[in-house]
Amino acid sequence: MASEYSIQLDKFKNSAHKYIESDVYPHALESFFESMNDWSKFHTLEEVKSWFINKRASSSLIIENISLSQMKGWNIDPETGNISHESGDFFTIHGIRVSSKNREVAATWDQPILEQVGYDGGLLGIIKKNFDGIPHYLCEAKEEPGNYGKSQISPTLQATFANLNQAHGGRKPHFSELFINRNSNSEVAVLFDSWLAEDGGRFHLKRNRGILLKVPEDYNIELPNDNFIWLSLYQIKQLLKEDAWINPHIRGILAHV
Repeated sequence: MASEYSIQLDKFKNSAHKYIESDVYPHALESFFESMNDWSKFHTLEEVKSWFINKRASSSLIIENISLSQMKGWNIDPETGNISHESGDFFTIHGIRVSSKNREVAATWDQPILEQVGYDGGLLGIIKKNFDGIPHYLCEAKEEPGNYGKSQISPTLQATFANLNQAHGGRKPHFSELFINRNSNSEVAVLFDSWLAEDGGRFHLKRNRGILLKVPEDYNIELPNDNFIWLSLYQIKQLLKEDAWINPHIRGILAHV
């Protein structure tokens, strides 16, 4: 028996299809339909807000400002002043001198800049899965030391290639294998897979791979902890109105839908 979601989606597609001039994103019609109402099978928007507020309040992340000379595992070259990690991975900090005729500042300026080793930052991925025919997106309340509010709602996977290669000596990020093996897994539909630009004012030539995967409704996805949550597209877009709750990587991946 067709669900109310499926019935209403078919009506919407039939009425809107005549206005579509391109099939570049075949899932765009449904994505637009998802955004108009909250079809979530798991949580109301208010419940999601309470969950995230509690996540921020219970954060165990402690950030202490220290001098560069106190950093463990990081080296400062005495001649150049460049900063790098002892593993040779992650990123470096070095100086650049910039000349431009098209900026609001002086024609020439100097600044430090972050350079990802290998330039390509990492994988940013979201898993999409239907529950009773209704699409949901797997997100994580993720702590990062530079986050406003410590925790932000982030993609299913947000990991540099250094993290994926376990250069830090820790475990592999959750769900990383699903994204790494996306093109060899016949059960996975790749809805979006492209390089995304980073902030060129702080990062030197950096980019990240943004990926949106859809798995079948009967595909088993076990959530490793309660930092992960299934959200509707409507909820994600509503949470963009909050004060820096949705991180920029979710915005970048879902911008095309």
